[in-house]
Amino acid sequence: MPQDVHLAHKQLLQPLRNALYDFDETVVSSELEHAFAKDAKVKLAFPFEDLAGAQGLFEQAYLPLYRAIPDLERRETIVMAGESADGSHWLGCCGYYTGSFEKNWLDIPPTGHQVAMRFHEFFRIENNQVVEMQAIWDIPELMMQANAWPMVPSLGREWHVPGPATQDGLLMMPRDDINSQASAQLVNDMCVALGEHAVGGVAAMQLDKYWHPRCSWYGPSGIGTGRGIQGFRNWHQIPFLNAMPNRIGDVEQGYLFADGNYVGFTAWPGMKMTISHGGWLGIAPSNQSITMRSLDFWRCENGLLRENWVLVDLLHVYHQLGVDVFARMREFNKARR
Repeated sequence: MPQDVHLAHKQLLQPLRNALYDFDETVVSSELEHAFAKDAKVKLAFPFEDLAGAQGLFEQAYLPLYRAIPDLERRETIVMAGESADGSHWLGCCGYYTGSFEKNWLDIPPTGHQVAMRFHEFFRIENNQVVEMQAIWDIPELMMQANAWPMVPSLGREWHVPGPATQDGLLMMPRDDINSQASAQLVNDMCVALGEHAVGGVAAMQLDKYWHPRCSWYGPSGIGTGRGIQGFRNWHQIPFLNAMPNRIGDVEQGYLFADGNYVGFTAWPGMKMTISHGGWLGIAPSNQSITMRSLDFWRCENGLLRENWVLVDLLHVYHQLGVDVFARMREFNKARR
C-alpha cells in the first residue's frame, strides 16, 4: 500500500473502475459490494435519488442501463483525489458512459447507434471503503441524442464535451501537495468572489482575475458549453443570475478537494435560490424556492482557471417546480414508430 493515501484510494477503486469499463454484470456487482461499505449512502441524480447502497445502485441504475446498452462501457477523462477542509477524503471521476443504445431506458427511445452520457461521480472513502457516493448522470444528454429532449433548446453549445486539453486528467501518481493547495485556494477564492455579485454586480466578481481569457465552461446538456468569460456569461451566468438574483452558494457547505492542477467540488445540494424572474430554461418566474445540485471539476493553468466541467441535476430542478420532464418526453414521442 503506497504511503500517499490519495493514491491508495485511487488504487482501491481501480478494480471497480476496470469492471465498469469492460462491463460484465457479475463482475460489476461483485466489485461494488467489495468497494462499498454495507451502510454506504448512494445519492444519484433524479429520478434515482437515494439508493440502498451498492445493491441499490447496481439493481436500480446500472443493470437497467446495461440492458438498454448491452455493450456498455464507462470511460474516464479525470480521476483525482484529495482531502476537503473537514478532513474527509474524496475521489472524483469525470467521464462518460457509452455504447450502442438498443433498448429504451427511463422511457428514452433507443437509437441503435452509439451514444454518450456524461457522469461526475464523487466517492467519500473511510477505512478503505466507500461510505458515500454523490453522482450526476447527464440524462438530458441521452434524451437529446435520441431526439427526445422535450424542454427548451440550450443557449450554449451542445456537443461531445472533451476531456482536459492537456490530456493529463488520469492522476495516478503521488499527489503534489503544494500545487494542490494552490489550486484549491484559487477555486475557493473564485467561488467567494462570485458571491459578491449580490452586493457589487459583475465587477465585484473579478472574473478576469480568476479565469483564463481562453477558458472553456462545459455546462450540462440543457445549458451547454460557453467559450471564454463572455461565452460563460452570455450562455449561462447572465440568464442564471437574472432569473435567480438571490441565489446563494456557499463553498464551505460542500466538499472542495484538489489534486495537482485539478479541483473537485461536490455538495448535495450546493445552492439555494428563488426563481423570481424570467429568462432561464424557459421557466416561468413562479417565486418557487429550490435547491440545486452541481458537481464540478476545474483545471488550473498558470494561476488561472482554464477548463471547468459542470454537471447540474436539471431534472431535479424541473421536478421541484412541478414539471415532469419524463411525462412530457413520453407525450412528445407518442407518435414515434
